This record gives sequence, C-alpha cells and structure tokens, in this order.
Amino acid sequence: MEEDNIFKRAGRATMKIVKRILLIALILGLAVLSFAYWGEYESGVMAGKVLRVTEKGILFKTHEGKISLDSFGALKGVSPVAETFDFSIESDQTEVLKNLQEVSLSGERVNLYFVKRYMRFPWRGDTKYFVTKVERVKAN
Repeated sequence: MEEDNIFKRAGRATMKIVKRILLIALILGLAVLSFAYWGEYESGVMAGKVLRVTEKGILFKTHEGKISLDSFGALKGVSPVAETFDFSIESDQTEVLKNLQEVSLSGERVNLYFVKRYMRFPWRGDTKYFVTKVERVKAN
C-alpha cells in the first residue's frame, strides 16, 4: 500500500515538472519566434531606379521588386557598375506599393528606405529586405 502511494506521488511530481518544462519551452519558443518575425536587424536607404515590381507566389502571394543601384568607382573615367538588389514589400504597405509601381514605369531615380528582418517567412516575402518608404529624387 505504501509503495503505491510513493509511486503515485513520484508520478505526480514528475508530471508537474514535465508540464512546467513544456510551458517554459513554449513561452521561450514564442518569444524567439516573435523576435525573429518583428525584429529589425538593419535599416537603411538605397538609391537607384526601380526595374520591376511583381506579385508572385503559388500558395502565398507576395510583392517583390528589383532596384538597379549605380555604383561609381573611386577613379575618374571609370564606368559605373550596374548592380541590382532584390527587395520585398509587405502586403499592408499599399501606398509604398503604388509609389513603387509608378516609379518603375517612369524610370525615376528614387531612394528606398528599408528594414532587414532576422528571418524570412514565406507569407511575408522572398527576401529579408522590406521597403518602408519611397522618396522620389528631384531632377536638377
């Protein structure tokens, strides 16, 4: 009879510890996932001409774009090197998307303000870089 009591108490104590460990693991997992989803690793600006803005994807439709960055060499007389950069636009950024579509058709030079996230999620975009603001460069 006493042996049954000891095993029952040991079983209850073990289950209590297992439940606490699982709860702590769940809370830590949610915290890490939240940080990876909303955290910003880098922010900055890139300048160039928007080449394209597309909506793509099979299961998740995301908005993607490409900008042509003109990098000039340190020496005079050196031709500029054309470099392209891929970026994503979050679905709730309708004003940014509209501006990007306009400047891609007009060929204007723009400054794109962006944030880089820690992780890429398929429903958010193909890249870790997300444009947050479009600034049109005035021609002189």
